[in-house]
Amino acid sequence: MISSSSTPAPHAASPALLLARGLFHLAAIVIVTVWGFLAWPLPFPGIFTGLGLFVLAVLLWALFLSPKPVLRVDRFAQALFELCLIAAAVAALLALGVFWVWPAAFGVAAATVGFIVSSRRA
Repeated sequence: MISSSSTPAPHAASPALLLARGLFHLAAIVIVTVWGFLAWPLPFPGIFTGLGLFVLAVLLWALFLSPKPVLRVDRFAQALFELCLIAAAVAALLALGVFWVWPAAFGVAAATVGFIVSSRRA
């Protein structure tokens, strides 16, 4: 006899949500890198800081947030790293002098999409 389970299987995240999450991550990396270049005077402190922050952000993304991460962690640690990346981008936007509504909207939207995608994966 075949019995059906009463608990539904978790739904996979839609490709549109995965694309939106990837675009938010890409935007966060670009924003942090641009801030690194513009926060200090060029050529030497600005170039080293911009390149260093770019490498750090991409390394964080590749180790923990990519579709096939190098280091597998539980979803809570993954959410922590994602929130750190988003918070860095929001702080960089605020430091660049962008009106506070746009960084707040970016942070809320990115965190919401990240939460929805991670809850559908679990």
